[in-house]
Amino acid sequence: MHTPRFRPTPFALAAFLLASAGAQAQTTATDNASEAVMPTVTVTASADASAEGLSRAYAGGQVARGGRMGLLGNMDVMNSAFSSTSYTQQFIADQQARSVGDLLQSDPAVRLSRGFGNFQEVYMIRGFALDSDDVGYNGLYGVLPRQYVSPELLERVEVFRGASAFLNGAAPGGSGNGGAINLMPKRAGNSALTEVTAGIESGGHGYAAIDLGRRFGADKEFGMRVNAARRAGETSVAREEHGVSMLSVGLDYRMRDLRLSADVGYQDFDLDAPRPSVGTAGVASIPSAPDAKRNFGQPWSFSRERDVFGTMRAELDLGNEMTAWAAFGNRATKESNSLGEPALSSTNGNASVYRFDNARKQEIRTSELGLRAKVRTGALSHALVASWSGHWNEAKNAYAISNFAGVPTNIYNPVDAAAPAPDFFTGGVMSDPRLTQKTILTSYAVADTVSLLDEQLMITLGLRRQTIKDAAFAYGSAQQSSQYDGSANTPVAGVVFKVNKSVSVYANYIEALVKGPVASGNTAAGRQVANLGEVFSPYKSKQKEAGVKVDGGKLGMSAAVFTTAKPLLAIQGELAGLFGEQTNQGVELSVFGAPLRGVRLLGGLTLLDTEQSDTSIAANNGKHAIGAPKTQLNASLEWDVPGVPGLSVNLRSLYTSTQYADLANTKQVPAWTRFDLGARYLTSIGARTLTLRARIDNVANRNYWASTGSSFDAGYLVAATPRTVVLSGSLAF
Repeated sequence: MHTPRFRPTPFALAAFLLASAGAQAQTTATDNASEAVMPTVTVTASADASAEGLSRAYAGGQVARGGRMGLLGNMDVMNSAFSSTSYTQQFIADQQARSVGDLLQSDPAVRLSRGFGNFQEVYMIRGFALDSDDVGYNGLYGVLPRQYVSPELLERVEVFRGASAFLNGAAPGGSGNGGAINLMPKRAGNSALTEVTAGIESGGHGYAAIDLGRRFGADKEFGMRVNAARRAGETSVAREEHGVSMLSVGLDYRMRDLRLSADVGYQDFDLDAPRPSVGTAGVASIPSAPDAKRNFGQPWSFSRERDVFGTMRAELDLGNEMTAWAAFGNRATKESNSLGEPALSSTNGNASVYRFDNARKQEIRTSELGLRAKVRTGALSHALVASWSGHWNEAKNAYAISNFAGVPTNIYNPVDAAAPAPDFFTGGVMSDPRLTQKTILTSYAVADTVSLLDEQLMITLGLRRQTIKDAAFAYGSAQQSSQYDGSANTPVAGVVFKVNKSVSVYANYIEALVKGPVASGNTAAGRQVANLGEVFSPYKSKQKEAGVKVDGGKLGMSAAVFTTAKPLLAIQGELAGLFGEQTNQGVELSVFGAPLRGVRLLGGLTLLDTEQSDTSIAANNGKHAIGAPKTQLNASLEWDVPGVPGLSVNLRSLYTSTQYADLANTKQVPAWTRFDLGARYLTSIGARTLTLRARIDNVANRNYWASTGSSFDAGYLVAATPRTVVLSGSLAF
């Protein structure tokens, strides 16, 4: 059933802001000017059970001074030999982010894509895919729902740019060559919090949430944070229904030498008639993008995911200079899908759609143990760390596919077809999916960060020994069909030199290690690959990076140059496999902070050059990789409006240059530019703080292909989101 529609317009936004200004005038009529400026609600807590807690926010409050560097723990950005950004809860709220990908569109090194044939988020970092399966939660892989994560869960979103196998261990889902993302849960702050939020967006999509935080005990040693949210209704894409129900509870206990934390959560994620990606194998060039509001998805398509998840973490001080920690996590998932991705046959938009049904059950258990110590040897100071990690993943799957010839449609003038019978090709039993894959990862790691010259120079050396066991099982029978069991070493070397208190230069060598992919995709003739389901051996990516970081107190900046090489996934003849090498090299620039009173900046530039080499197709050597734009430019400016205390406005621009949808580079996706507008107004109602927010994304309502992704070399397109207006109000008690 469709919810009642409300379609906000720019005029509605103007009325919203005018009403806000009127409310402000009434509220402050009897107050002096200094009392009228309402502060942002801030909760300070230790989300990771560490003694030092989260890094404090940088000037402007949008990003933090540092974040988690895997087993090295929390580090200030000026002391780290790596490139990273940690986005704060305040920034998440002000962006009115509806997902992690929604928020990370503000990161100049990241672009948002989508999984092959499904609707999970894929984050392109430095031109390499990071699947949402491989996002960390409080330092643990695989705990969070794999397709979509409710932003109401999160205190911080930490983006690590570059390979990270030593820091975090191998990514269990088989991605993460170019970067990592770690999400930090909310904790109860020192002050009681009750915040209720309600909102609506284009299409009539409604939203409501509550956030409760309390501390108990004589010294407030015990904390509880409860978050619940519900999103439902049609989105700005016609006929597309999006529903999410989420509940989470975060607990923590603090003593002098012991810190404990735990989280438990439930999420129910539903999509009805979602707009799918578009296959490009059947066309020689990329057609123009359709109307961004148009939904060429079939009315019978859907995606359902139910997740129950939890974590526990403990940290114990063993004296003044030694700390031990342990962490555990678990997730149980049940999914069902009926998908229909149009495969283009002509640049006039003609396409065919076949039906792909999937049932999936998954259980993940993960854990980590570690010990940190600080010692001195003469003039040298050592920060030693040793850890062990384990990850166990069992997936049960079944599928049913209709005739590959499909039913006709057109992406410009969609044709709704009756759902074809999914009986042409099946694997397993949809009502009772059996074991199809089991992955076990174990590793141990050691590192030493040596500080000398009064901590002006810091050198980190480390090594992780990773063992990956990956087995595939035949659909239905659960008989093992292929297996890999092997180990590899992934080293790290990093150096930081502090030129002065405001400038650090750094360099690193680090590797990525991911489990091998599972063969999938279609041949040039449109047939499934002959080795469908084959599990390949894990592979490494090797990264070299150097950069400089500047902390001006109010304005921070960084610049980095990097190069990363990995095996190339491709389809040749009838087989999918690892053929050749892909090298991504580039330059990253970023800026953040509040250079002037009432002005906040966030943005940056990524210049990327990708190259294929040593492939068996000579014509492809020297060509660019799929889905890797040469230029990504972000700029965001937030301004506190003079004379209207509590009112801020925001302008964000995003630019993505051309990219390719095939390895031969014959299919080019055009460049695009997008502008977003936002406003925030803070006032008080008695002792309560009221925050009103408004955003218009894609203000010009541009139609464009937002990204192109690939499974091996099967390129596909993701259409842009149309102009979307989002309004919300939050009342904090």
